[in-house]
Amino acid sequence: MNDQQRRRPAKPHRRPKKDPVRFLAFEALRAVDERDAYANLALPPLLRKARAAGGFDDRDAALATELVYGTLRRQGTYDAIVAACIDRPLREVDPPVLDVLDMGVHQLLGTRIPTHAAVSASVELARVVLGEGRAKFVNAVLRKVAADDLDGWVARVAPPYDEDPEDHLAVVHSHPRWVVSALWDALGGGRAGIERLLEADNERPEVTLVARPGRATTGELLSALGEENGRPGRWSPHAVRMAEGGEPGALEAVRDGRAGVQDEGSQLVAAALAHAPLEGRDARWLDGCAGPGGKAALLGALAAERGAALVAAEKQPHRARLVERALTGNPGPYQVVVADGTRPPWRPGTFDRILMDVPCSGLGALRRRPEARWRRRPEDLESFAPLQRGLLREALAAVRVGGVVGYATCSPHLAETRVVVEDVLKGRGGRPVRAEWIDARPLMPGVPDLGEGPDVQLWPHLHGTDAMYLALLRRTG
Repeated sequence: MNDQQRRRPAKPHRRPKKDPVRFLAFEALRAVDERDAYANLALPPLLRKARAAGGFDDRDAALATELVYGTLRRQGTYDAIVAACIDRPLREVDPPVLDVLDMGVHQLLGTRIPTHAAVSASVELARVVLGEGRAKFVNAVLRKVAADDLDGWVARVAPPYDEDPEDHLAVVHSHPRWVVSALWDALGGGRAGIERLLEADNERPEVTLVARPGRATTGELLSALGEENGRPGRWSPHAVRMAEGGEPGALEAVRDGRAGVQDEGSQLVAAALAHAPLEGRDARWLDGCAGPGGKAALLGALAAERGAALVAAEKQPHRARLVERALTGNPGPYQVVVADGTRPPWRPGTFDRILMDVPCSGLGALRRRPEARWRRRPEDLESFAPLQRGLLREALAAVRVGGVVGYATCSPHLAETRVVVEDVLKGRGGRPVRAEWIDARPLMPGVPDLGEGPDVQLWPHLHGTDAMYLALLRRTG
C-alpha cells in the first residue's frame, strides 16, 4: 500500500434511504406476524395514513398492496426457496428478516420489477429496518435467488409429484400440507381439480358489491360505476362486480349503507335460505351468528319484502355494533341482540327461518385472507367442532316445526360441513333432532357444478366465489 492510498479518506457513512412503499408493506407484514392481524384490516389504515401525509399516490398504494398480499399468498413457496439459499434451518432466521427476504423474493419471482431494482430496494429496506449487518445477509440471499426464475426454483425445491403428491402441491401452490389434504378430500377427484382450486386460492379476488333489495338496485350501481368499471354478478341477482382497482367507498350507495361489499357466495347462501319453500307463517327470521353484518343486511332486506321481521344475534358486543351499523336504514323491522346462540334467550319454536353461519377455520376464504392458511392448525378444527354442533342443534330447536334452518360455513373442510350436519341429525353428542334435508341446489338457479346434493359446496375455481357451504334443514317434529 503506497502513501497516497494510506492518506485516502474513508468513504462517508451513507444513511439508508427509506422507501415509503416498501416500508409500509413491511409494517403490514409485521402486524400480521406479531399481532395476528389480518392484512385486509391492517393495510387500509396504513395506506390512509400514508396518503394523508402526502406524496403517496394510487400507484404506490397498488404496489404496497401487491407486495403484502403477494408475499403472504406465496409465503410457503418463498420460504422453501430461501431455505435452499441459506446454511441454517429456516426457523433460525428472525421473522423480520424473513419478511424482508420473502418480500424481496416476491419482487424477483412474482412481479415485473427488474432484478437489480428488486435486490437493491430490498437491501435498502433491510438497512432501514434491520441494520447494516443483516442487510448484507439479505443481499447475499437475494442474489442467489436472482440466479433463476420461479419455475426453475420450484423444480428444485418441490418434491416430485409421483413421490409425494401432497407435499409437491403444498410447495408449488404455497399451502400447508394439511390444508392441501383437507381440500383434496372435500373436493374429490384427481390432480387437475385440486391444482385449479389451489391456483384460485392464490389469485386476487375481484370486489363484489351487493345491492340490498328495497334500498338499492344493481342498475343504480352499474350506472354509478360505468360500463368499464362495473359488470353484473355471475349468479346472484343482487351482485355487481367491480373492475380491478375500484374503490367501493367512492359509491354513494355504499357510503349510505344501501349497498355493501359482499362475496357472491355469501349472497347466494342468504338468498337460498330466504327462498326455501315454507308452509304457513313466515314472519320471524333469525341470523344467529350475525357479525359483522353483511348477510344480516341482505336477509333483513329480503325479509322486509315479505313483511317479516329479522332478529340479528351476535355474541360479541363490538361485532353486534357492526351488525347494527349494517342494518341501519333497513326497510323492515329488525332487532340486534347480543346473545350466545348456544344458550339462546328466545323460546323454542320462535322463528320461521334461521341462518346459522357458524364460526369456522375460514379455509374457504384463503383468496381474501391468505395469512389464514399459515395461522390455522389441524387442531383448530377440534375447538370449532363442539361450537358448530351446539349452534346447529339450538337453531333446530329455535325454529318452529315446518320451519327452515340454513347451516353455513366459509370452509369446505368435511369436518366443518357435512359431518357436523349428519352428527346433529343422528343425535351424536347430544339429543336427537327431528329434521329433514332440503335440496339446496334448485335455490341457486343457474349456478353449475353444485354436486349431488342435497347440500351445496361452492368453490373459487368453479364459481369464482369463496368456498361457502350450505345445508338446508326443515324441522319435522
